[in-house]
Amino acid sequence: MEPTTAPTKPKPLAKPGDKGVEQEEGKVQKGKGKLGSLNNPETYENVPGHVIPILEHEFEDFESEADQFLDGQTPENEFIGFRLKQGVYGQRQPGVQMVRVKLPMGGITPEQMDAFADAVETYAPLKKGHITTRQNVQIHHVPLNQMVHMLRDMAPSGLSSREGCGNTVRNVTGDPWAGVADDEIFDPTTYASAYVRYFVRHPTTQLMPRKIKTAFTGSDADRAITGVHDIAFISRIKDGKKGFEVRVGGGTSIMARIAPTLYDFVEADNGDYLKVSEAVFRIFDRQEWLRANRARARIKVLVDKVGIDEVRRMVDAELEGDWAGERDFTIDHLLFDLDEEAALPEPKLLTSSPNGDSSDFETYVEANVQPQKQKGFNTVEVRIIRGDLTPEQFRGLGQIMRDYTGGFARTTVQQNLVLRWVRDEALYDVWKRLGELGLDDIGPRRITDVVSCPGTDSCKMGITSSMGLNKAVQERLESLEITDPLTRQIHIKMSGCPNGCSQHHIANIGFYGASLKVGGRTMPAYVPPPGGKYVDGEVIFGKRLKSRLPSRRVPDAVERWIKLYEADRNDGEVFNDFVDRVGTATMEAEVKDLTLPADFNLDTMQEFIDWNRSDPYQVERGEGECAI
Repeated sequence: MEPTTAPTKPKPLAKPGDKGVEQEEGKVQKGKGKLGSLNNPETYENVPGHVIPILEHEFEDFESEADQFLDGQTPENEFIGFRLKQGVYGQRQPGVQMVRVKLPMGGITPEQMDAFADAVETYAPLKKGHITTRQNVQIHHVPLNQMVHMLRDMAPSGLSSREGCGNTVRNVTGDPWAGVADDEIFDPTTYASAYVRYFVRHPTTQLMPRKIKTAFTGSDADRAITGVHDIAFISRIKDGKKGFEVRVGGGTSIMARIAPTLYDFVEADNGDYLKVSEAVFRIFDRQEWLRANRARARIKVLVDKVGIDEVRRMVDAELEGDWAGERDFTIDHLLFDLDEEAALPEPKLLTSSPNGDSSDFETYVEANVQPQKQKGFNTVEVRIIRGDLTPEQFRGLGQIMRDYTGGFARTTVQQNLVLRWVRDEALYDVWKRLGELGLDDIGPRRITDVVSCPGTDSCKMGITSSMGLNKAVQERLESLEITDPLTRQIHIKMSGCPNGCSQHHIANIGFYGASLKVGGRTMPAYVPPPGGKYVDGEVIFGKRLKSRLPSRRVPDAVERWIKLYEADRNDGEVFNDFVDRVGTATMEAEVKDLTLPADFNLDTMQEFIDWNRSDPYQVERGEGECAI
């Protein structure tokens, strides 16, 4: 059955228990009087960066609940759920927390850059903030008794951590080039913002079986990687109306799936895409069988069990329930409709020109700058190594945004930052200013732009030091001084566990953390699934090798695969095509000797110590609360 347009005619309601799927009638939300209903609409101000409303009473509640927990009045298992709704995540280190601040579509303002700088400087012992592959910013190692003060300090700039964690609708990601790319069908930003506003604090989405990851893209190039999301939207136009192709059931982790199409067109301006989304979430929320195994409690598991055709039938039926008539799905009051170009400052009268450094500048422009569809303007992609920014860099970027971009920038799934609306004549000045911040590295999305999750630096689920390995691999790649254009296109990602917060499944060369037993000792290791892809609208998962590489030998393995590729590829053959042609057996054979664990002795002792660590390695994996 081909995907169809969302229905407008009544269809019979699905019966609880169809195809073995439990749907408890007692959990059906009525919708009367709820926020966003006809009886209780919510209004918003379209202030840049203020997509998610800030509610003071939530800070008061958090402070009260945290105090009770710290005083021993509330058990930890009761406090965790409350904490996660506020985007506060427990770390593997006792007594400190991480906060995940949501940036819808990756959008960030100069004022928010300053707020992050102040928060990191005041509350974060390591003095850094971290951009994630979900376009959030995380701040780590904050004592719980200081967390509410930090959240309050960031709130005036519009920064919200509400539902950054937990079994809710997580940060809504999107194409950082939305609105300025010449290949987009239409800019989905305002509709993505309406989606955020509709579902944050929504009664249906507060305690689902698991989290919901959402992405919007306006282009078939799919720079938002819609295929690996629980629900995703791709801009479409039909009969002169704006709408979306809706996909459901994608994801990575231990059960990687590419999202199939639920409907090929759902209208946008009448709010139908919100109605369809809520129908999906209502169905998902009623699957009590999914709650029995948290590791598999995702929409993709439901799609696997009953098939996309049955899911479509269930959604068709759900859309005819009484709730759909009781909810207010008009979106005029939800739209974040901001004309970025109209908000730009007047061009600077005086700009600099290259003087003796034109070659370096031209190299940077070729690698990091893309012309916008608006003539005379450009995006500048700033490479953020391992996604980490210092207070000085946050503030410096904020000032560059004020001076040259009209205040507009977006984070990326590659853990970088895209400056928007940079005039042609200002490119050199922006490059120089970035250099003063140590942020003028060439080659975002090239082979040296290695992506990783925090791993054992902070995450309870971490098995290995993925950030330490990231640094080691990056340094090895830079030492090779790679100039080959095809080799430079290779993407490398590593996760500290199989959950895949770095999105290693879709890397050309990916790794996830594991361990190896050697006699009575344990060493850190990685499993490689090479051959993944996520560019040009195509998502391919890598093929897991039988090899298990000791962590200290991973840079050697990367170098060998690169040299094998450069030596044996066909003319013009990209890395993934090479892997497909030579097969996994060849990739395994190239590193076979590296997979053999070393006996523990004075000469091999270092292999039993993880990157960026000084103590002998041991697996210390706690109960996970949520992933990125």
